[in-house]
Amino acid sequence: MHITVNAKPHDISAQTLAGALAELGVVSPAIATAVNGLFVARDARATTRLAAGDRVEILAPMQGG
Repeated sequence: MHITVNAKPHDISAQTLAGALAELGVVSPAIATAVNGLFVARDARATTRLAAGDRVEILAPMQGG
């Protein structure tokens, strides 16, 4: 299925957000996720279903100041 991740197109086979993260190689527990602009908590990623055309945002904390 075709989705957009951080403004870049991706074709994935996963049906859930957790599966998509694994397929994309995102393994850090220190990330925040959103699907179509709505925050998805870590505990809800395994049950959050994705559909073709969904927009996924993956945000990681950055060090600096």
